[in-house]
Amino acid sequence: MRDAVLGLPAQDWDLATRARPADIRRLFRRTVPIGIEHGTVGVLGRDGVLYEVTTFRRDIETFGRHAVVEFANSVEEDLARRDFTINALAWDPATEELRDPYGGLADLRAGVLRTVGHAEERFAEDYLRVLRALRFAGQFRLTIERRTWDALVAATPNLPRLSAERVREELMKVLAKSRCASAALSLYAAAGVLAVLYPELDALVGLFRSPSAPVDAWTESLLAVDALPPSRPTLRLAALLHLIGAPAARTRDLRGGWRFTGHEVIGARKAEELLRRLKASNAEIARVARLVRHQSDLFPPDAGGPTIRRWLRLLGPDLVNDFWRLRFALWRAGEPARAGVEPPPRPDDLLERHAAAGHVIRQRPPLQVSDLAIGGAELRALGIPQGPRYGKILRALLERVTDDPELNTRDSLLDLVREEIEP
Repeated sequence: MRDAVLGLPAQDWDLATRARPADIRRLFRRTVPIGIEHGTVGVLGRDGVLYEVTTFRRDIETFGRHAVVEFANSVEEDLARRDFTINALAWDPATEELRDPYGGLADLRAGVLRTVGHAEERFAEDYLRVLRALRFAGQFRLTIERRTWDALVAATPNLPRLSAERVREELMKVLAKSRCASAALSLYAAAGVLAVLYPELDALVGLFRSPSAPVDAWTESLLAVDALPPSRPTLRLAALLHLIGAPAARTRDLRGGWRFTGHEVIGARKAEELLRRLKASNAEIARVARLVRHQSDLFPPDAGGPTIRRWLRLLGPDLVNDFWRLRFALWRAGEPARAGVEPPPRPDDLLERHAAAGHVIRQRPPLQVSDLAIGGAELRALGIPQGPRYGKILRALLERVTDDPELNTRDSLLDLVREEIEP
C-alpha cells in the first residue's frame, strides 16, 4: 500500500482478512500452509502467483524480539500493531476505501517517518524496528520525527539482542533496495548503530587518508557503494568494506602524514570476521573477502600478455568482472577530490587497462590447471607414479603456458613433461 501511494511499482501485496486460516483453505482450492501458526496461508492464484493471506491479528504480549498474538476481527486492530504510520495503511478493494487511522498518508506526503503510538513502546516491542526505520527513512527520503528519533537512538544499545541473520538481512536490504544506499547508512552512523553493530566501520568515521582528502574514509566508502547498482548487493557490500582495514594499517610516513600500506590484506581478514559474525554464507564471505583483498592489485599500464595472464590467475577468472566494477566505483568515489577540475578527468588509465585485460580474456588463455590440455590420466600413461608430484608438474606446465598459450596442446605439453622426467 505504501509503495502504491508513493507511485512506486509494488513489489508485493500484503493481503489481510478477518477469515481464519481454516476458512481460507476451505474457500480456495489451491493453498499452502506457509505460516499457518501465525495465521498466514499461501493461495495460488490463476496467474500462477502464490499470494500470502494473513488473518487479522493483535498483540497480547511483546518481548523485544517476539510477540504473543491472537486473531482479531477488524483491520483497525491489525493496523494498531504495525511499526510506522506509513505502514499502517490498508485498502479495501470491495469498498475502495483507504483505511488510515494513524495519518500515514499525511506523513508520506510530508516526508515524515513516525511510529504508530508511543515510539518507546514500538521499539521495545521489536528492536529490529530501529534498523527498519533507518532503512525506510533512507530509501524513501523521509525525515524521522523527533520523538521517534530520540526513542530510536535510546533503543540502539539493545540491537545486539537481535539475531545475526536479522541484522544481516536488514543491511542487505539497504544495499539492494535503494540506489542511494548512503542515505540509510549515514543514518546508521548518526544513530550510533555502527558503533553497536559494526565497530569496524565506525572506526572509518573521521578517518582521513591524507591531509588534503575532502572526505573521510566512511564517506568515501558510501560514495563507492552509491556508484554501484542495487542489483549487485554483494558487490556493494565489498565497496562498503573496502577500507575496513585502514585504521589498523595506519602508520606515519617520513613526512609526518599517514600511510595505509597493506590495508587490503588486513581488510580482507576483518571483512571475513564481520561477515562470519553476521552468519553470511561461505560463498558470500569468500567473494567479498577476495574483492577487498585484491582491490588494489592491478597490472602495470604497459604490461604484456604474460603479465596480464598472471594477474588474471591471481585474481581468479570468476572475480574479473566484479573487480573492474569495483575499481571504477572507487574511481568515482574519488570524484569529490577532483571537484572544480574542468573538464572532469576521465579514468583513461583504468579504461586502457580494462581494454587490455579484455583483449587477453577474449583469447581464452589457460588460467587454471583444469584448463591444461593434459591431466592426471596422461601423466599416468607416461609411467609417473600417482601422488603429489602430479600437482607440481601441472602447476609448472601452467606457468609455461602462461608465458606462451600456444604450448597448451596435448603433444606440446607431453613433450615438456618428457623433457623433465627423462634423464
